[in-house]
Amino acid sequence: MSLHVAIHEFSKKSLKHEIPTLGTGYKVKVGILIQEGSKRRIQNYQGILIAKHRSGRSSTITVRRVFQGIGVERTFFLHSNSIRNITIVRHAKVRRAKLFYLRNLKGKSIRLRERFKKS
Repeated sequence: MSLHVAIHEFSKKSLKHEIPTLGTGYKVKVGILIQEGSKRRIQNYQGILIAKHRSGRSSTITVRRVFQGIGVERTFFLHSNSIRNITIVRHAKVRRAKLFYLRNLKGKSIRLRERFKKS
């Protein structure tokens, strides 16, 4: 077995299968495992998903939130062991794959139009 095949098999086994289908503009809540000394807890990070990068095991999402008037972005590896759960809070209607223009907006202009399911 070649090294390339062995790496591919290893990465295939370590993929998470319970990840929901995510889209840019979604408001998501990411549960991250935080270890403080000997204690462990799950901390939720809630914000707007502004970018996705898909490349198998190293797939990432970038989540942006405004905390005390300052925009904070955080990039998460989707298949990391430190991510416990991802919950979709709200669906938004956007027309772009990357929402980097939200970095320049402030206040109410950051809000995105909600997408409703057709019944």
